Amino acid sequence: MSAGPSTVAAVDLGASSGRVMAARVGADLLEMREAHRFENRPVRVGGTLYWDVLALYQGIVDGLRGAGQVDSVGIDSWAVDYGLLDADGALLGNPVHYRDGRTDGVAEQVWRTVSAEALYAVTGLQHAPFNTLYQLIAARGSAALASARQAMLIPDLMGYWLTGVAGTELTNASTTQLLDASSRTWAADLAGRLGVDVGLFPPLRQPGSRIGDLLPAVLAATGLRGPVPVTAVASHDTASAVVAVPAAKGERFAYISTGTWSLAGLELDRPVRTEAGRAANFTNEAGIDGTVRYLRNITGLWLLQECVREWGVDLPALLAAAADLPALRSVIDAADPGFLAPDHMPDRLREACRTTGQPVPDTPPQITRCILDSLALAHRRAIEDAQRLADHPVDVVHMVGGGVHNTLLCQLTADACGLPVVAGPAEAAALGNVLVQARALGVVGDRGEMRALLAATQPLVRYEPAGDRGAWDTAAARVGFEAG
Repeated sequence: MSAGPSTVAAVDLGASSGRVMAARVGADLLEMREAHRFENRPVRVGGTLYWDVLALYQGIVDGLRGAGQVDSVGIDSWAVDYGLLDADGALLGNPVHYRDGRTDGVAEQVWRTVSAEALYAVTGLQHAPFNTLYQLIAARGSAALASARQAMLIPDLMGYWLTGVAGTELTNASTTQLLDASSRTWAADLAGRLGVDVGLFPPLRQPGSRIGDLLPAVLAATGLRGPVPVTAVASHDTASAVVAVPAAKGERFAYISTGTWSLAGLELDRPVRTEAGRAANFTNEAGIDGTVRYLRNITGLWLLQECVREWGVDLPALLAAAADLPALRSVIDAADPGFLAPDHMPDRLREACRTTGQPVPDTPPQITRCILDSLALAHRRAIEDAQRLADHPVDVVHMVGGGVHNTLLCQLTADACGLPVVAGPAEAAALGNVLVQARALGVVGDRGEMRALLAATQPLVRYEPAGDRGAWDTAAARVGFEAG
């Protein structure tokens, strides 16, 4: 590309923390530093779990101040949750957290009007009890929804506060269960049958488009010199993470974006909305450049994070002790929705092993080994199912995200899948955010050029499969998985 190096700020909001990363990008350059990190602490009030989005916004402003002068800003976050705004553009209360119980039983209500099969045929989205569709139906009759004139997904809300410009970025919109997977427009007819007004959402916008410039008040608060554009990146953090998969041109690959969640699947040219795919709970979410993220959403290192929070132990020592234990002594179905809620995770894991007649892990290292073996098993199942359902064989698995620091999980995933695993980059969502901004600025070119730059500049580790594949087949059978 002809443009010289640029400096951009990537705002990456996760379920437990947010950060602003400052990156320098050029033809052979990709460097990134953390300008500011801040907590994301949900708050329970009156029995409802909320996100503290005002604190998140302040963290973004503080981070932009720490990033220094930049050529662009981009924002990514988790999916499905939204804020409601009134006719004056004011927020009608803090957004409800997707782990709140308000959507319990809502899906079953929806299916009495529009079947699960019919929903999937249009949206291609996997069933998850917290999808935006179910949240909006759960909010029906509330004063906030009655007063709302707009609904904005979390990254769009932050972008609106920074620029004053409203919109709905496509990759995050595709997680709402309100978008037509083929046309990539709102499924207005389907939503209307369910009494959901998709007109609440501002117009759709594409990754790489310019949202607007930082408002004068934001420039004053951050010390930046304007104009500073805010660029719509792949604002669903998994979509940004998939941008940062350092696959070689022509490589047949699967990916696992691993962190609190494990998102395991394929990058495809078109959605796969078969009944078999629906039954296997695979989703078709939008990626950049018209691609489809065909994946299964698995409860990931959340299981271990919750246990460590309860135990208050040193994680490196715990992982070292777990690595010395026998493999596959006890395994659970990591995708079981019974593990979705916080608190008492060790007890729930022990009970799952007891219920399936397996040895019950007692110590923190034993429970940790159970979790990591089970996650690797879930990774294997998702990658094998994706290849079969999409008729899309792969030769390598790319693991990206914070979970790549867990070397035991990386090796176990290679062993379970019987495929080499290339681990890295760890900061995948932020790097994908950076690269979409860089492309909008003319610094890098297509996805192939983006991925070549990642492979040349980011540390990657390759894990070769080892051990007995038959042992994984046996373990899979214990939790009701078919052998691969």
